[in-house]
Parts: sequence; C-alpha cells; structure tokens
Amino acid sequence: MKFTQKALTASLMAAGLLFAAGGAHAAATIINGSIALGVNDEGHLNTTTGSVSVNGGGRTGIAYQFPTGAFEDATAPGCWCEGWGVSANGASSGYADVSVGGVVNLTVDSFTSTATTVTSAVHLTSLPGLLVTQAYSPADNAPTVLFKDVVTITNTTGSDLTDVKYVRVMDWDVPPTEFSEDVTIKGTGTTTLLENSNLDGFASPDPLNTTCDATGCGYGGVNIDVTDNGPTDHGAYFRFNFGTLAGVDDPTTQEDERVATFTIFYGAAGNEADALAAIGAESIELFSLGQSNGGQTTGEPATFIFGFSGVGGVPVVPVPEPASLALLGIGLAGLGATRRRKQA
Repeated sequence: MKFTQKALTASLMAAGLLFAAGGAHAAATIINGSIALGVNDEGHLNTTTGSVSVNGGGRTGIAYQFPTGAFEDATAPGCWCEGWGVSANGASSGYADVSVGGVVNLTVDSFTSTATTVTSAVHLTSLPGLLVTQAYSPADNAPTVLFKDVVTITNTTGSDLTDVKYVRVMDWDVPPTEFSEDVTIKGTGTTTLLENSNLDGFASPDPLNTTCDATGCGYGGVNIDVTDNGPTDHGAYFRFNFGTLAGVDDPTTQEDERVATFTIFYGAAGNEADALAAIGAESIELFSLGQSNGGQTTGEPATFIFGFSGVGGVPVVPVPEPASLALLGIGLAGLGATRRRKQA
C-alpha cells in the first residue's frame, strides 16, 4: 500500500543512516493489559529477553494473562515458529524465524523499546537500499487486547524494485492444549494484495520459497477461509505482493511511490466474542484465530488473534457499536481487578 506522508518517508531514510552508525541491539518483551509480546532484534517473535511465559520454553511470543495471573503463550511452546520475510525483483530475499532458518540476509540498523513499544529497523544485506521498519505498540481502539505492528517497506536504491513481497507466518500452540488447536482464517477472498495463504505454521518465511503454495504442505486451507480447522498442530501463513516500489518519488503526487505500509495485529481475549469485537474495532481485513482443543465453540479459555489491515481488503467483522466497545472495556477492567485481588 502507498504511504501518504512524504515527510515521514524522509525521516525514515534519515533515521536509517543514523541507525547504521551503531547502537546496542537487544530484544524485548512488552506488556499491555493482559497481553505480552516478545520481539527479537529483526522484528520476529519468540524471545528469551524479559520472557514472562510460563509455557514457552523460556521464550515469549504472544502471551495472554490467564485468570491465575500467569502468562501463557500461543506461539512459543514447542517450535519457536513465528517469522517474517521480504523479497524484491524475484531474486533477493531476507527473513527471520527462530526455528525455521534463523536469520538470513538481514542486517539490523536499530532496535529500540519501552515497556509497551518496540521498533526494529533492518535492511536486506545483499540489497542495502531495501529497508523494513516494524513498529510495535498497543492497538488504537482495542489496546488491552491487541498490539499492532506497523510495517514500512522503503526503497532507497534509486531504482525501481519489482515484485516486492512480504510473508508473515506462525505456528499456533494454544494453551491449555498446545499442539492440538483449532484455527480459523477469514478475509482471504477480499484481500487483494494476498498472494498465498495456508495453514502451515512451519512454512519458511522466505517469500521466494513457494513449495507449499499448492498444498499447504499437507496442512491445507490454501487461499480459502476456514473455521475451527482441527484440532491438530498447525498455524497460519500469509504472503502479500505489493508490486513495484519506485526508485524515485513523483513530486506531483501526495503518495510516496517508494514506500509500502500496512499493519499486523497480535493479541488475545478471554473468549471469541471479545476477540471478534477487537477485530472489528481495528477494522482488520484478514485474520487468523487460534483456539484450544475444545474451545472452538466459545473461544474460551482464550482466543488468540493474528491479523492484518492495509493489505487491500475490507473489514471482515463489522465495527462494534460504541456500547459494545464500552462493555468490552468494562469486562477487561473487571478481569484485571480480579487478577489483582488474586495476586494480593
């Protein structure tokens, strides 16, 4: 998608030069409300730094604070399979996933964090003018349910980059039945920038690796919506194609043709109804839900969320009425108070 603020583009490019000068890199776990997110230097999830998950093998990916007060994770148990990748010109790619390939052809320019935010900036090692910035923070309308990751892909090479693609993939391992979950995907038919999707949470995040396009490598759900698929050990894979990023900005337009930007969402709610309300509040166009084996009817004890906006789609869930949003907020506040009493 096109970025509409040219001034920010100039700032990003200038910042990229500053980032390249140096600075310590350190992963981080960020917490807001009942949601914790563990982000590595390159912007992928499942980190040991500051980990709070009791079931993540020492790592935090996407964790939800259950009524017991403990944070339980839905991507860190078992395989640390959550990652992303970028490619251009059908030939150059870089990607990061702790358990699937590690970090390949990416150089970190900067990593900064606060208690609730993380910003990772990297470039393609073999193509230094292709920059990817991922800025994590609480979502705008459902901040205690969702974190958002604003992804900005910028072309500073001076030449057109064609066939620019981005992949995001995760293996759902939803408690309390890790490795046996039900997965839902919605929005595939209306998301115009979506090139491929399936249920293979163990797929490579390399956008140039298309070996699972036709079959989903046995996990199915190829380019279709699915509801409560499972229970089994699977996940969600999405690959987007942003076309050409221009090498030179056209000063006659308000949009910078060198930039593509979109938003990813991660989080969880105590039941499916609250999860869908948060999805509607953020106008999410494409999403996957991860639910435990036996929790597919109501989504309890927690429904985990992975979604996108700004990818050429339309909101899948209607925006909830203000009263519904207020009730959601009241419910979450009450849950927090209950937890505080238990901990006290």
